[in-house]
Amino acid sequence: MKTATPGVIDVEASGFGRGSYPIEVGYVRPDGQGWCSLVKPTEDWQHWDEQAQSVHGIARELLERHGRSPLDVARQLNQDLEGLTVYTDAWGNDMPWLHKLHDAADMPMRYRLAPVAQLLHDEHLPALGTLRKEAFQVLGIARHRASSDARALQWALGQLLN
Repeated sequence: MKTATPGVIDVEASGFGRGSYPIEVGYVRPDGQGWCSLVKPTEDWQHWDEQAQSVHGIARELLERHGRSPLDVARQLNQDLEGLTVYTDAWGNDMPWLHKLHDAADMPMRYRLAPVAQLLHDEHLPALGTLRKEAFQVLGIARHRASSDARALQWALGQLLN
């Protein structure tokens, strides 16, 4: 019996730790619909880590010019994901960043975030990273961004769950 492919979300951030905030959010729903947006920092979101920028390749100036407000991003996430559980491979980071986004928008999350470990047997967890990397080649994904990472993770989970 084939298992339904889960919805997956990924968040890129200004760095790690206290003061960091979401700069890009991307998801892929169980039906394959994907969405991604840059997030324009609020005035009090000042933390910036150059090392994080070297990984995701998103400059703060790009966020200022092309990012959507936390309100717009939170509203879109709620509209598209309402009632769903979406999974992440970085729950400990993504949960605080999504809460920060929704707090800035003064809007509660209408979807649930859960760690991918809830979906897999312990013996499958080590293979997840390898399959995620393989997904970039199989799917022809060229860049490390939130929606690309979400699509790669969803593909990897599909390999392990089916």
